[in-house]
Amino acid sequence: MPQHSKTEVCRVQNRNLYLATFAAVLGPLSFGFVLGYSSPAIPALKQSTNPALRLNDNQASWFGSVVTLGAAAGGILGGYVVDKIGRKLSLMVCTLPFVVGFTIIIAAQNIWMLYVGRILNGLASGVTSLVVPIYISEVAHSKVRGMLGSCVQLMVVIGILGAYVAGTGLQWRWLAVLGSVPPCFMLGIMAFMPETPRFLLRQHKRSEAIAALQFLRGPLVDHEWECSEIEANTDEQQKLAIAEFKNPAIYKPFLIGITMMFFQQVSGINAIMFYAETIFEEANFKNSRAASVIVGSIQVFFTAVAALFMDRTGRKILLVVSGIVMAISAGVFGIYFKITAPSPGNSSLIDLLNPTLMEEEHHLSWLAVLSLGLFIMGFALGWGPIPWLVMSEIFPLRARGAASGACVLTNWLMAFLVTKEFHDFMVLLTPYGTFWLFAATCLLNVLFTVLCIPETKGKTLEEIETYFQGSRQPSAF
Repeated sequence: MPQHSKTEVCRVQNRNLYLATFAAVLGPLSFGFVLGYSSPAIPALKQSTNPALRLNDNQASWFGSVVTLGAAAGGILGGYVVDKIGRKLSLMVCTLPFVVGFTIIIAAQNIWMLYVGRILNGLASGVTSLVVPIYISEVAHSKVRGMLGSCVQLMVVIGILGAYVAGTGLQWRWLAVLGSVPPCFMLGIMAFMPETPRFLLRQHKRSEAIAALQFLRGPLVDHEWECSEIEANTDEQQKLAIAEFKNPAIYKPFLIGITMMFFQQVSGINAIMFYAETIFEEANFKNSRAASVIVGSIQVFFTAVAALFMDRTGRKILLVVSGIVMAISAGVFGIYFKITAPSPGNSSLIDLLNPTLMEEEHHLSWLAVLSLGLFIMGFALGWGPIPWLVMSEIFPLRARGAASGACVLTNWLMAFLVTKEFHDFMVLLTPYGTFWLFAATCLLNVLFTVLCIPETKGKTLEEIETYFQGSRQPSAF
């Protein structure tokens, strides 16, 4: 980092930057609630006294996973609107499908209304998961960008935990009412926050960009200098053309982003979180709902730890540690299922309660809880927050919308496939085979991290772009 840049960063006042970040991350809080909502809602809907709303196993699977299809569509939509109407307005607009989706669920008279509500929630989640990391990376300075970028995943897991905890006391319709609250707050607060300086300069609105920097950095820094630094890069930006994907500055970060999103989902994390209660029931853990709350708490704590250390240790170290912990814990979970000798039955996944092994399973239930807790811990330390952070850092400004849209589409399509087919995997590969497959993909993501992912700690977005353009090529390339 140049000396002048270091001096400027030291004089920054972060109060308004933190406020803008808080307004933005109410979006991830909302889509975390959407993800967690299915865990307490599915058991209640399976036992509904209204036949029109009662879910069977297949319908429950769709209720849990259809949100990811909406999110995949939201990734495509988000990639378009983020460059067309801006980062701030995109965030404000995406509050609408959040609220409308929950309203349809509240008023649901049949299963199709539940599906439509979940798809709309997913659409909003997809847009949010793309726009919020971009917004934060473009308003933050390099000293705190890692920490603030990690708050995206932190708020997601807080939202998931909030749904678990609230689900212990609220009926599923009232739970949907609660889910409508954060988007409303987001809309109100975001209205008073600035657009990102980089987007404003791309629109040739220099005076507005200076005003945004004054709001975000405080009065003590040289706003003209930072604006000129961004402008020097922005002036070179042309509209993205398909032919440019031959350019290493485009295709290298694009392939890294896509692959990171692929590995994040094939680790099995969303399958585990969507069906957390059911997994614990199958693992013979008596209070499965309490176990889900414990798992959610672990995820919140270690995502917060990752946020605190992100700008100190760097991204690569956390990704490697994360992948190794996940591989070990998924392997141990597979060993648990292997020991307990699954046999076919009428369970929602597989009946693991072989009468001859009931006593052994009872004594080993702690192993399931420990291994799943370690998996969540490992994911929260690296592969949870960092792919979203790196996605928002590595793309050139002209490609940020389209490339991020492709990453989000990949992420949510893989999330849909993994969650929808999780039941089939448990049958086809057996539970232990499924978790050993997850362990193998976690080892592959460690290898990918070591060989292909550059370190972005402490670099400005412009320096990262220069890095990919070839002046300082990552050794992996």
